[in-house]
Amino acid sequence: MKIEEIDRNFRVSAYAGRTDIVFRDCKSQPFSIHGVMWSETEDCFVRMPQSVAEQTSPGVAQLNCNTAGGRVRFCTDSEYIAIRVTLTGINKMPHFALTGSTGFDLTVTEAEKDRFVGSYIPPFGVTEGYTSLLTAGEKRMRQITIHFPLYCGVRSLEIGVQQSAELAPARPYAIEKPVLYYDSSITQGGCASRPANAYPAMLSQWMDCDHINLGFSGSACGEPVMADYIAGLDCSVFVYDYDNNAPTAQHLLATHEPLFLRFRKTHPHTPVIVLSRPKLHLTGEEQQRKEILRATAENARKRGDRAVEFLDGSLLFARTGGENATVDNSHPNDLGFFFMAEALVPLLRQAFSGNLRKAH
Repeated sequence: MKIEEIDRNFRVSAYAGRTDIVFRDCKSQPFSIHGVMWSETEDCFVRMPQSVAEQTSPGVAQLNCNTAGGRVRFCTDSEYIAIRVTLTGINKMPHFALTGSTGFDLTVTEAEKDRFVGSYIPPFGVTEGYTSLLTAGEKRMRQITIHFPLYCGVRSLEIGVQQSAELAPARPYAIEKPVLYYDSSITQGGCASRPANAYPAMLSQWMDCDHINLGFSGSACGEPVMADYIAGLDCSVFVYDYDNNAPTAQHLLATHEPLFLRFRKTHPHTPVIVLSRPKLHLTGEEQQRKEILRATAENARKRGDRAVEFLDGSLLFARTGGENATVDNSHPNDLGFFFMAEALVPLLRQAFSGNLRKAH
């Protein structure tokens, strides 16, 4: 017998051909899309212009179509919320739940409180797409957020609500100017069990702030093209760490502070949080890399820059001895991502209030 036949709690939610559901393209009104943009050339959602991604590196060009950080928001009184999705570039990994890499999450906001409803779980043999439905609750207006997958592409997303349901735009985020994250696979979301558990998504929910996820698995190297693109984005806070992906400590030394200085040319007062890798026990080279990151922040302070902070990632998992917060001693699990988000809350709160340096 299959496990879902023994335990019904393991059954995947299904659309089951309901006749009272009407599907609409998520690119239409009143839906608002955050964290991703539509690319006509790629025929899918991307996180940055594909032309820039291709100039950066082959890895970034491919991973740009992974929809980490993507969300669609709206309000409805529908009792059911369904999705009909076409996917591309599906990544199946032995240590990464398919719900995280390929699934969607549904959260509702009522009375200013967020509630996780469930995940739109893809069938294990998913190849091109699927249809799924979740029950949102009794028929009353509520705000809906659907989180896109972390490690695959989305070619189309249709949202289904009851035929009689009302639809309205979502209210704006309290912090409309997005928090910008640039980093490696950890920021992209590897290996969260579901999309809303990646640490940038957690922070977005907790602090009611928009965000852009520029985490590129194995491909965040601080290239000049990427530095120029980041410097051109309008953001409320910039959080970055890519020492995991820098091929050598010398490469990190040659690129990390220049990326910061390039950002400062166009954002002289925007708060910047320099985050080192979230790992408790560091090798000698990893310690050297951490000090390179710390020096970027300290040099800025010596120049009188009061809107920069260094967050020591080696301290984030200390409560568990570093043993229970990752899946492979590198990529965080949900607990690890919680610790990362928790540590960033006071820094972001101070950044939003315009007083980053009072956080400690």
